[in-house]
Amino acid sequence: MNWEQLKQGSLESITAWAETQSWCRAMAGCVQDDEWHSEGDVWTHTKLVLEEIKRMREEGGKDGPYSDSTFILQPSDFILLVFTALFHDVAKPLTTEVDPETGRIRTHGHAVKGELVARAILRDLGCDLATREMIAGLVRYHGRPAFLLEREKPIHEVVRLSWLVNNRLLFLFALADTRGRDTDSMTRPEENLYYWKMLSEEANCFDQPYPFPTDHARFTYYRQQEPNLHYVPHEEFSCTVTLMAGLPGSGKDTWLERNRPQLPVVSLDNLREEMGISPTENQGRVAQAAQERCREYLRAKLPFAFNATNTMRMTRQRWLDLFAAYNARIEIVYLEPPFEIVLKQNRSRHDPIPDSVIRKLAEKCEPPSWTECHNLVMCDGKT
Repeated sequence: MNWEQLKQGSLESITAWAETQSWCRAMAGCVQDDEWHSEGDVWTHTKLVLEEIKRMREEGGKDGPYSDSTFILQPSDFILLVFTALFHDVAKPLTTEVDPETGRIRTHGHAVKGELVARAILRDLGCDLATREMIAGLVRYHGRPAFLLEREKPIHEVVRLSWLVNNRLLFLFALADTRGRDTDSMTRPEENLYYWKMLSEEANCFDQPYPFPTDHARFTYYRQQEPNLHYVPHEEFSCTVTLMAGLPGSGKDTWLERNRPQLPVVSLDNLREEMGISPTENQGRVAQAAQERCREYLRAKLPFAFNATNTMRMTRQRWLDLFAAYNARIEIVYLEPPFEIVLKQNRSRHDPIPDSVIRKLAEKCEPPSWTECHNLVMCDGKT
């Protein structure tokens, strides 16, 4: 089945499809810590969460525990929550460990790993980019609302996440996740979830991103070690830098030609060709040359584009820090056409990268977010 078929199906048909998948069978064989999940294995818990989401859809806005209008689910909301449920613990089989001292079962990092697994599965299904990233974000941050009161400044938690996920959907899923288990000790976390809802509503970021007064205020907020919601930085940009991101063969050169034809481009591919360095060789000299060319434009206060894969946040951060140090306005453009098109376009390049390398890059890919830049363009590579 593909994404279009799945999202049109019933919850029962989606569940039946999931049970044919290897990642689901792994969850069914993965035991959990009794204190938090006395209902049993990971898949048993997942099915209980799915039933709670179904109940939420059926009872939302009616008399009962879901009478509040918050619980009224649009069809798109329901699909997002269903697939978040399917994948929120998908990486527990990959991260489960037994504490040698206490004998307790731990799954540290399962949400972070689960984001990558969910993204890969949804990409293979043909899920559209926007929907996939919403689900991946909910998977990554699904456990955060329950521990809000442990944060030194809870307001920053809801504000920060509002530009990464929808806080309302995160609250709804966290509630379903809490109720979809057979453990008496879950009363305290459920109370915390309502605090998440209340704080998000007070900050005006429950069903929308926090309304920063300017893009630069948002950009600065996410870069501050001690963030200040009320700080509005002065805007006097030296230039605009367009950072391209996407797998090799995703069409970054073509996008620039069509959409930013006037911009000079600092391209790692072009530098490799100029310097006679293969993509499989050490890239230190190429990166150093690229940094110097970027600095030349930045010092001259000239707009330009920086073209490289930039598919991992840590890699992008080094370049973004450089641009920000020169007070540049930063735009990120991320391209992701269907994977088979990426492979086809890469093979037609002058110096193609092995398919195996691209597949590994895709597995680790972390698409950019609004927390990294002043403006973000996300597209399927066709426009």
